[in-house]
Amino acid sequence: MMINFSRLKPYLTSRNKWLAMLFLLPVLLAFVLLLMDNSGDFAQMGTASYRPESVQGRCQPDLLAGEAGASHGESTQDGIKYNVRTPLNYDPSIAHPLLLVLSPAGSNRAKTEKTTGLTLPATTAGFIVAYADHPELSPTTTIELGTIPKRVAEKWCIDEKRIFITGHSDGGTSAMALAFMAGTRHIPGAIAPSAAGISYQDLRDRQCPKPLPVMIMHSANDHLFPGYGLESSGWWAACNKCDPIPEKLVNGCFGYSGCANDVKTWYCEGDKLHAQWPAINGTLIDFFASSGRRQR
Repeated sequence: MMINFSRLKPYLTSRNKWLAMLFLLPVLLAFVLLLMDNSGDFAQMGTASYRPESVQGRCQPDLLAGEAGASHGESTQDGIKYNVRTPLNYDPSIAHPLLLVLSPAGSNRAKTEKTTGLTLPATTAGFIVAYADHPELSPTTTIELGTIPKRVAEKWCIDEKRIFITGHSDGGTSAMALAFMAGTRHIPGAIAPSAAGISYQDLRDRQCPKPLPVMIMHSANDHLFPGYGLESSGWWAACNKCDPIPEKLVNGCFGYSGCANDVKTWYCEGDKLHAQWPAINGTLIDFFASSGRRQR
């Protein structure tokens, strides 16, 4: 029996095209993701004022490879991606406070940067900002998120005594967990979790960390975690050995007085729905900036 190759040729050509498409599809997808990861769709960065009194540490610039501006696609050892933003006039010889922003479920580092709007005010205030993707929530992934400050410090000039952590929903839960988990509680110099899913019942059997500045942001209209913010702020106030009754502050938050080492312990209640980031970025930046001041 003779094979008619002329009839098979169109079939083979068509089959090869499909095989080529199947092979190229993952490559094209990876290329598109790379373009998205390095797109210009990120917030404006500010210019920091490096006043002599604000400089609290120094680095050797020749040992650091991190660049000024926007850096994309940094990664932890287990593959959690994060982006880094510096002041436009980033000075690699000056140790900067680091603001780590953790994403809620269903979001990622790019969306979180856009929804929080923290890049411009934070970099203008002299912070370096890292936005992390949302991994599946677990103690293991929380510990992995806790490795990000050290990885950032390997490339940028970071003051590791001024590591500040915030995040929304699952991100807020992880921010708070990093502050009380035994293996990570040494990392943050202050935390400001938003809409965190941690209640007093989750905290009551936890061992208190050393006194730590804490700013709890939670909405009265958070129907997913109703009342959790007030409950967790009470636990932190007890851990920080504060007076039990908070007082209204001029910024609209409630502050506990008499806390050990004068650490600030605030509860800031909003009225937005659970999914919305609170519109108090100025208060948040001021809280971290003042919490990080060292005694001279």
